[in-house]
Amino acid sequence: MSTSGSTYGDIHRYEPARESTAAAVAIVLLTIVEVVFVGLFAYGLINGWGTREVGNMYLGAVLAVVFVDLAFVLLLYRKEFLPDVMIVKKRRRKWEDLYIREEQMEGTSMAGGGMWDSVKRAVYPYYKK
Repeated sequence: MSTSGSTYGDIHRYEPARESTAAAVAIVLLTIVEVVFVGLFAYGLINGWGTREVGNMYLGAVLAVVFVDLAFVLLLYRKEFLPDVMIVKKRRRKWEDLYIREEQMEGTSMAGGGMWDSVKRAVYPYYKK
């Protein structure tokens, strides 16, 4: 779905999501595992596992599993259930990044100063007139 005269904000490519059943089942199972580990983490905090010798490392490992599991859920959701959309963006020219006007994009000519000033500017570009 490509158009030759695309303007800013036009959708250049749109591919609908696959929405597979296997991915939906995997997301549900990973969400159940997520809830179990969040419950285990909360239970450990309530019972003071962090104050024991090895309990703090155990709570840290459970929290790491929670975030890794959440990452897999989000990865599957993004890959299988969100559409692939490419939007045309306006490409800016280099001189626009310098906050100068269009008539200033070529710069100004150096009038006068002599050869010695030209050498100084070539060696040290921040030399003042």
